[in-house]
Amino acid sequence: MKLEQLLACGLTMALMAAGPAMAADKIIKMSTTTSTQDSGLLDVLLPALEKDTGIQVKVIAKGTGAAIRDGVDGNVDAIFVHDTAREETFVKDGYGSKRYAVMHNDFILVGPAADQAKIKGTAEGAEALKKIAAAKATFVSRGDDSGTHAKEQELWKAAALPLETVTSTLEKDGKQIPIKAVQPANAKDWYLSVGQGMGKTLTLTDEKQAYTLADRGSFIKYKYGREVPVNLEILCEGGNQLANPYGFIPVSQAKHPHAKTAVAEEMAQWLVSAKGQQVIADYKLLGKQLFFPDAK
Repeated sequence: MKLEQLLACGLTMALMAAGPAMAADKIIKMSTTTSTQDSGLLDVLLPALEKDTGIQVKVIAKGTGAAIRDGVDGNVDAIFVHDTAREETFVKDGYGSKRYAVMHNDFILVGPAADQAKIKGTAEGAEALKKIAAAKATFVSRGDDSGTHAKEQELWKAAALPLETVTSTLEKDGKQIPIKAVQPANAKDWYLSVGQGMGKTLTLTDEKQAYTLADRGSFIKYKYGREVPVNLEILCEGGNQLANPYGFIPVSQAKHPHAKTAVAEEMAQWLVSAKGQQVIADYKLLGKQLFFPDAK
């Protein structure tokens, strides 16, 4: 065999050996919210990302608080969540390299068509919660330290009702995690905290013909994208208090040297690119747009 052939053969073998390693370097772990997962967006977004960049994403879906803890603990390479205040603290404390504003939808208050609390047409969430409390109508809270749960607590505070702080325990990845949360005081007869994701919360709310706070994307999926839809209606929407922005944050190697920050940054740049933003804008369920691009 000639020298040129030997060199070519050696180069081919080296490339074949390097291929799996290079592919493995493009696989990252991402913690995101159950609402993002339940909406179906990732089913179209991640294949488009892989086609353009080669990046494969292993998704871990949980509440925003638990997803952020995954980033703090170095269990993932990126987080994709919806609680701007906690996201900014995550970056400020050095756990994330940068928060990328990717998209938004909004929160809505949903309930039975009979609308015992008469909140239909109310724009601001705090005012609607006041009416629910006054009527002592059953309200189902996710109670899981998620971004939706955080927004709900924010709205109860804005409603200026008597509140109490409760401590509960969530089991995540085999760990018992204490959760402190505020909720209406003396409300055990009508307020249910279930410690579940958005899908299970909507299902239970439907069973009880109660009220709950949901992100619009998950509600549309459960209302219009299932053979057996939830029998709930949107009763409060559109107010400034109900905005729901999502941010993507690569985990910083300064805190966790093993984190694949560079690959996560490449994913972030794709998400905020014209192509990534168009995929988000084009995602619809039965003609309804679920998310709106936020990248400038």
